[in-house]
Amino acid sequence: MNVYDFDGTIFYPNSSVLFAVWCMIRHPKLCFTYLPMVSKNLVLYKTGKIPEYLFLRRFFRYLCMIDDFDVQIGRFWDKYEKKISAWYLKQKKPDDLILSASPTCIIEPIAKRLGVNFMATEYDREYGVFTNNLMYAKEKSRYIIDHGFPLIENFYSDSLSDTPLALCAEKAYLVTNRAKTVRDWPEMDAEMMKKAGRKLQTGWNIHLK
Repeated sequence: MNVYDFDGTIFYPNSSVLFAVWCMIRHPKLCFTYLPMVSKNLVLYKTGKIPEYLFLRRFFRYLCMIDDFDVQIGRFWDKYEKKISAWYLKQKKPDDLILSASPTCIIEPIAKRLGVNFMATEYDREYGVFTNNLMYAKEKSRYIIDHGFPLIENFYSDSLSDTPLALCAEKAYLVTNRAKTVRDWPEMDAEMMKKAGRKLQTGWNIHLK
């Protein structure tokens, strides 16, 4: 079984951020009801005044403000499915597993189109709360272990924060260059372990370049 991170790994940029921009363009009222709130909370998060989970819960709140969510997510993936990395499509297998910190409601439609398995962060769009742990960093390895998945042959991620899961795989790869370049996971010497630790502390990666 091969396991993949999603955002920044087989898709670039971050699907949750890109979909937020998509929704604000199509629902301009979000620029007044959502954008100021999330901008303020981003500052609070970056300055250490609120924890990561709280920032992300508020960041994902735009998902609760869209009456035509099913229509918009379908149209979104109609346009952006082409951003799935070519290298991944060449090696895709039916038993692939995608593990993503993005919400299930965003990841599920594209995972079904790809015909692969997935696990993402459960976010209740009615109440605006997480209903399970954020599928990030060590939570991914905990999920694999708790659910008794078979041995991971290959693991792919764009972030050293996924080192706990990389260490569970027979072979791990680090994806760079906007999800275009795949190289061997770096040797985990003392310096690399420090970098991985910093990634675990700094939280969720948001790619929007």
